[in-house]
Amino acid sequence: MNGTDARYADFSLVKEMLESPDVIRRMDVEAVKKLAGELTGIKGPFLLSGEGSSRIFPAKRARIEALRRGSALLPVVEGATQALEYPLAGGVAFVASNSGKTKEGLRLVRSAKKRGIKSVGIVANAGTPIADEADHTIVLSCGPEAAVAATKSVIEQALVYHTIFAERAGFPVPDREKLASALDAVLHAAPAKEIVDAVTKAKTLFWAGRNDGVAEELTLKTNEISRKRSDFLEGTYAVHGIEEVMTPDDVVILVNPFPEEEAKLKQTLADGVGLTVVAIASRQTSFPTFVVPALEGADEYLQLAAGWNLLVEVGINCGVKLDQTTRARKVGNEMETSK
Repeated sequence: MNGTDARYADFSLVKEMLESPDVIRRMDVEAVKKLAGELTGIKGPFLLSGEGSSRIFPAKRARIEALRRGSALLPVVEGATQALEYPLAGGVAFVASNSGKTKEGLRLVRSAKKRGIKSVGIVANAGTPIADEADHTIVLSCGPEAAVAATKSVIEQALVYHTIFAERAGFPVPDREKLASALDAVLHAAPAKEIVDAVTKAKTLFWAGRNDGVAEELTLKTNEISRKRSDFLEGTYAVHGIEEVMTPDDVVILVNPFPEEEAKLKQTLADGVGLTVVAIASRQTSFPTFVVPALEGADEYLQLAAGWNLLVEVGINCGVKLDQTTRARKVGNEMETSK
């Protein structure tokens, strides 16, 4: 996609996706590092909370990175309402909310304060309830988003967590210019017509992949951008029973599939159900593949951008007004500001 072609230029969603590389470049890294230093004495759990897109990719990407690196500091990822049930003694509650007004997040901030637990708000809008009431606040540089589907804010939220945990655990952060350039290339790439056509015709899209936030976030974006039904199949769940209700009209999109499982996926889904399987990966898979660059420590960002790109093409092909949803809201569950 691109921001000058008439097919794309009128949509805020496309504009905001294409702003993501510059968001990476201008992120206030020093402010995030300063916050990480202020949290040095915290020994309890690091809860990464938020709702929808503010949690799925940013928090789960941070968790899987910590697990892969064998870090002793393992974040807890949970929705804000369920997190109210946890003691979190001696810990810190991060509440990511693009709007700064999410009801569940503000409730968690207030509960944490009453219990003597530190809270950190990560918001795109200063002067909002979460920004004002959290003990610490990071205001993202991405600015407000006009489209219902969150995009550039998701990338920056993820980089905030990436930077904090890198500072605390001592692992490297990807070079931001390399990441920004690679992300820009993926966003401007043209997905193969074979893949776009198959996804456009699909009755239901099944996103299958690791529990790193990518496929799950793209499952949500499918609803918001293409208006198609979708489901997230974690790990190898795609061959553990769901095939019973799949139809040849469905499409499974594999994100960074496990090479050793590709034969079974083909046997069960392509041959068994008769549906189409495609992939997003940094290598050519056994299936039609949207190949993205590999960037150590940052592959998930590029896979997410490839999914955005594909869904925009599909949405436009389906005649969807990308910025105008019928029922979905930018702030899914807004808190009234009275305490």
